[in-house]
Amino acid sequence: MERREFIGKVAFGGSVLLAAPVLFNACSNGTDEVINDTNNNTNSGAVTIDLTNATYANLQNVGGYVYKSDIIIVRVSDAQYIALSSVCTHQGCTVQYSSTDTAIVCPCHGSKYTTLGAVTQGPATASLKKYSVKVDGNTLTIS
Repeated sequence: MERREFIGKVAFGGSVLLAAPVLFNACSNGTDEVINDTNNNTNSGAVTIDLTNATYANLQNVGGYVYKSDIIIVRVSDAQYIALSSVCTHQGCTVQYSSTDTAIVCPCHGSKYTTLGAVTQGPATASLKKYSVKVDGNTLTIS
């Protein structure tokens, strides 16, 4: 192997290694505001949210939403909150809430879900997991 051929192969291999993370993360937007705060769980498997905490200020208004762990919590009316998996069932992107459409949407490939988690537009074919939400004063318990 000549020196020029060796350098070309090393350069090609290095560029493949540098590009690999970009290629493998193509369906993730990388700016997800997921909060991994499992230390505040009061029940085994339950997630609690203190609505007076500034982190969850978006839930003060109808149409507001926040993330906690892999869950998106949305305030859909004055007295109702929903909690769904925040992971799109198509390729794992983080979904968002569209108050205009009152739908859960995936910004990566356009899948849409109802606020019950059912698919209304593909490419996703499976529903989002739905969690139970209980309101007790300023505390939400999601299980």
